[in-house]
Parts: sequence; structure tokens; C-alpha cells
Amino acid sequence: MYFLDTYAMLEYVKGNRKCVEMIESNVARTSDFQLIELYYITLREQGEELAEKYFEAFALNKVQIPEKTLKNAMKTKAEFHAKGKKISYVDAIGYQYAKENNLKFLTGDKEFEKEENVEFVK
Repeated sequence: MYFLDTYAMLEYVKGNRKCVEMIESNVARTSDFQLIELYYITLREQGEELAEKYFEAFALNKVQIPEKTLKNAMKTKAEFHAKGKKISYVDAIGYQYAKENNLKFLTGDKEFEKEENVEFVK
């Protein structure tokens, strides 16, 4: 099972064969945080119609992020920062949720390439 980073969802809609295969052959989760990032990027680059379409499609598998996970995610963000890695709040939340729920964080973000509990895809 995977937790989808926005990167993975964007690659999926672009037709990245590896992402399509991984997402369609597994149970995949995401959250409102990744969905709003997906919506914004798609709105900016491809227009409102596709932003709505992609948001609705991926929203079918969204989960609620508990407050404790949000706080732990900020601790994780601080740890990454201390290692010289810059990750967004959204990425920190997704990564932390995945860790706490035994999901692989599916991403192609270079800051996560060698991290545990990550399925890195390009």
C-alpha cells in the first residue's frame, strides 16, 4: 500500500508508466493536503477542468490526518532541515502519515530518495 505524494499523482496523470502501474496495482491513499497541491499545480498548468477531474479522482482514496501526525510531521520537517534537506509542509505530512500507518511514501522528490519507508519513482 502507498501514500501518494503530489509528485506521484502528477506523474500518474502525465502517463508515467511506472507510476500508473504502481498506483493501479496497489491500494493508494492521499490526503487533502496533497489534493490541494495537485489542484493548484494542475489549475495553473492545465486549467480548472482538469484540476477538478484529477482532484475528484484521487479524492476517492483520501484519509484524514490526525493532529498528532501533523505535529510529528513538523518534527520530521525540522529533522530534514537539520540534515540540509528542504521539504515542504505537505511532503512532511504525507511522509509522516505513511510512516505511522505502514504505507510506502510514493514520490520522486530527490529529498526522499534514500529515506526509509519510501518508494522512489522517476
